[in-house]
Formats: sequence, structure tokens, C-alpha cells
Amino acid sequence: MAAFDIAQLTPDMPLKPLYVVHGEEDLLRIEALDTLRQAAKKQGYLNREVYTADTSSDWNELLQSAGSMGLFADLKLLEIHIPNGKPGKAGGDALQTLVEHLPEDTVVIVMLPKLEKAQTQAKWFAALSKHGVILEAKAVNANALPQWIQGRLKKHGLDIETEALSLFAERVEGNLLAAKQEIDKLALLHPKGHLVNMADAEAAVANVARFDVFQLAGAWMGGDAARTARLLEGLEAGGEEPVLLLWAVAEDIRTLIRLTAAIKQGQSIQAVRNSLRLWGDKQTLAPMAVKRININRLLEALQTCARIDRIIKGAEDGDAWAEFKHLVTRLAI
Repeated sequence: MAAFDIAQLTPDMPLKPLYVVHGEEDLLRIEALDTLRQAAKKQGYLNREVYTADTSSDWNELLQSAGSMGLFADLKLLEIHIPNGKPGKAGGDALQTLVEHLPEDTVVIVMLPKLEKAQTQAKWFAALSKHGVILEAKAVNANALPQWIQGRLKKHGLDIETEALSLFAERVEGNLLAAKQEIDKLALLHPKGHLVNMADAEAAVANVARFDVFQLAGAWMGGDAARTARLLEGLEAGGEEPVLLLWAVAEDIRTLIRLTAAIKQGQSIQAVRNSLRLWGDKQTLAPMAVKRININRLLEALQTCARIDRIIKGAEDGDAWAEFKHLVTRLAI
């Protein structure tokens, strides 16, 4: 079956026998599953079974469960969650057997994370794709994020000013769940027809910038080494994981690299302001930073970010927090 636009899912749509939900955006995967559950409930699939699998699971148990009828032959919703996206050989074989002989009166949902190329080319995924509806939860990138935010606000009967939308998108980029939470909060605070302005947006995104993540950017880009060190200590003591912090710093480094290239080409800050998302304090902080940090240091810092990312993912040995603090402290000098 062909892929289906995940945004078009509704609780009223007629259900197909098999759905495969995968992708890197957790919020969209969760929402897709929730919508399918609502549709199943409305259409009488009241017997719900959930099977969470990994490489050591008993897949025969799954096949037996899939083929069994409920006590009163109820319509069944069977959810198969594979958190690591790797069912293994036994699991792959079982999935192929299942989808080639889909049980009657059953809707099957296979939940997967973001898949690597090798996984999407595996026989088991090809079988799922052939027999099921594929729903890919693609990441909402920086270019698409403003439209996504505006669309969500519109569903609540709200509109938003252009500058406020730009600020909102900048602050929640990479954290769609936080964006949704703040949009829902705005809908509770304001009546339908309200135009979200800059003050509304600043109040909302202040809650997203938890643990002073964005204050950290201002400190190191502004060359305030003492404040940078204090913020880093506070972030670590507060239990903040370095994943979001590393992403934010890496994005700022890329922005500085692009800004350096633009200035060398004779472009003004105002000319590249929108394309580089130099809004708010970054209009003054970014030019200060590129004067202080040369291109070689920026490129080296980006390579260090990649190494820290490998440490976080367990692909390389090291202390991620120690490496991250050293990196950002050096950028502030």
C-alpha cells in the first residue's frame, strides 16, 4: 500500500487492516497512535492487545495471540511496539508471516522509531510496506516549523503576528512536544480570534527555555566566560541532560560559520538576518562572536560537537558533560 500523510489521520477514517508508524518525531508518532486508537474504539475494536518486542522476544507468542479470537469474537486492535526498530531474524520472519496472513476482524499497528536505511531495506519492512499503510513521522525542520505552529494555533482559533511567530519557532525548534504544550497553553489563556503578539510569545517560550538553555547561548556568544561557567554548573547540577544543550550549541556554531562566510562575501548583518534567524539578542551577539572566534576555531568546535554526540550515543568513550563544559567554556574565551 502507498504511504499516507500522517497529518491527514482522523478518528473518523475507515480503518485498514495494517498500519506501520515510524519516524524520528516522537510527538507525531504518539499522536498518530492515539488517533488510530480513537478510530478503533469508535469502530468497535474494543479488544486491545499490546505486544512490546525486542530481539529476545517470543515471537511465536505474538503469532498465536494474533490468530486467536476474543471470548466473544470481538474486533481486536493489536499493537506491536518495537522500540529499537530491530526485531532480529526471528522477529523479522514472524512479521512477514503475520502480514502475509493478516487475521480477520483485527487491525494491526506496528510502532517503530526512526529507521536507518538498512532497516527500511530489510525483508520484514518491505513486507510491512507491501501490505500496510505507512505513516512516517518526519521531523518538522526549521523551514516548516513556523507553518506547523501557525496551523496548530489556527485549530484553536488563534492567529499570530509574524515577528512573534519567528521568535516562537526559534525557541522551540527541535522540541515539538514543548511547542505543542505552549500552543495548548495559549489556547487556554486566550479566546478564539485572539492575535498572539510578541509579549504572548515571549511569555510562552520562556517556559520552553528550561534550565537557562538560551541564557547559555547569550553568555558564551557574548564572551562572558564567568557567567558561562556558572550557567554550566547550574545546568549540570539541575540534572539537565547534555543532548538538548549540545544541539543548541551546535546550531549556534553553524550559524556563526554561515555568518562568517556571508560577511566575507560583503553581505550585511541585516541582509542575512532572516535567513540565519538572527532575531532578538542574536542580532548583536552573533556579530560579536564571529569577531572573537575565527573560522578555524568554529570548525574545530563543530567537530567536537560531533564527538560529544557519539559519546552520548555510546559510540565513543568519554564523559559527555565534561567534554561539553570544556567546549562551551573555550567558546566563551
